[in-house]
Amino acid sequence: MPDKHPVMPVIFTDLDGSLLDHYTYSFTAARPLLKKIKADAIPVVPVTSKTFSEVVKLRHALDNCHPFITENGAAIFIPRGYFKRKPKGFSVQGDFWVLRNCKPRAYWLALLWEKAADFADEYESFTTIVKKEGIEGLAQLTGLSSVQASLSHQREHSEPIRWTGSEKRKKAFISTLSDTGAKLLQGGRFLSLGGQVNKGSALLQLQAIFKANYSSFNICSLAIGDSNNDIDMLEAASSALIIKSTNHQPPTLTRIENTLLSDKPGPKGWAEGVSKWLNTFSF
Repeated sequence: MPDKHPVMPVIFTDLDGSLLDHYTYSFTAARPLLKKIKADAIPVVPVTSKTFSEVVKLRHALDNCHPFITENGAAIFIPRGYFKRKPKGFSVQGDFWVLRNCKPRAYWLALLWEKAADFADEYESFTTIVKKEGIEGLAQLTGLSSVQASLSHQREHSEPIRWTGSEKRKKAFISTLSDTGAKLLQGGRFLSLGGQVNKGSALLQLQAIFKANYSSFNICSLAIGDSNNDIDMLEAASSALIIKSTNHQPPTLTRIENTLLSDKPGPKGWAEGVSKWLNTFSF
């Protein structure tokens, strides 16, 4: 029997290389569609490796007032009052309700220095870069401004790593840390060291909260991403949009149905793919 509940679309989106251009971090090409989406009251939820500080600043530029997921699923932030009541398990942090899914950054840094000492000359982490070269060194490496690099360094649950050794040694490095309970995710530019979290699990946690608060609606989610650290959420959502990349192959999914692949990279592909997906609904 067909579902008679009205549809409520919810968009869960990666940022770098998807909504934001891989090189310039601009979202200009997606701006007109974002305005339309806002007018239609469709939530756009950033799901990113970025920090709380980065996303808060970016949300202002995007004119976005919705929840967001940081550091590859390590934490979920919901603006206070966004739902009728604070979800179970969340605490209060300033203007947000927050759920933390793994241990703090200091734990993973200590693990890195203790367990991966044999690889010390084959990687740089954000912490070691800043210690040696300051925020300016991090800005130069990431292509961010000094202010943006400072926000990126304010991590709460993970540590980005730039691998400089061989692929064989990289596998050994990942295996060594994985044996201690850590997880390393390969993003567009960096490995991210943290806990056993991922974007997909966090998406499902937040999607369940949407469903509980909008029980008279049929929540239809779209996950958007361009790289391997997006696979979990691309598999978890009702539909998936893979954004074409100019510098790496698209992530390989096991799902076939309800999957789109953009023709264009970055925010142009984002706008193209989201428009196609929204056109499948009748509001």
